[in-house]
Amino acid sequence: MASDRKGLAIVIMGVSGSGKSTVGEMLAKVMDCSFLDADDFHPQENKDKMRKGIPLSEEDRIPWLETLCDMLREFIKRGEIAVLGCSALQKKYREILRTSDPEYGPRCYTCRTKFVCLQASPEVIADRLKRRAAEGKHFMPATLLKSQLDLLQIDETEGIIMVDATLSPQSIVASLKDLKL
Repeated sequence: MASDRKGLAIVIMGVSGSGKSTVGEMLAKVMDCSFLDADDFHPQENKDKMRKGIPLSEEDRIPWLETLCDMLREFIKRGEIAVLGCSALQKKYREILRTSDPEYGPRCYTCRTKFVCLQASPEVIADRLKRRAAEGKHFMPATLLKSQLDLLQIDETEGIIMVDATLSPQSIVASLKDLKL
């Protein structure tokens, strides 16, 4: 993602299994910036709930999103770029993350927090989640996919960059790194 702007947060979003961590890590490496995986910042209680197949409540999510927002705000204030892999499934969750831009508000028409949504069919995602669970690589079971798909809201007015998550991670990163934000 070619950007002359200093202080930028790029959120790679989507349901679990869409490739957020893989694409986010690769993009951050290409951009020579920091990568943050939102899953690393869940409190243990949240991880335990998900492991048991219990969807997170608003009370579980909001403090976690506020923590992520605070971290992104520090990158933006320092004039740095950060890539965050985070589900950010609902508009209200993305609004919390957008406030990481200290200048974001009702009269601000640009925001230094940008969103890229990785999308694939539920069948493709379910297969990825099952493979990942069999390998013991993640705490999120495939049984929670439906709850995530039910939460996913995309508002075309938000300017979210939509990406086909069935493409190779290399192809996705190649297409993203040249975008002007």
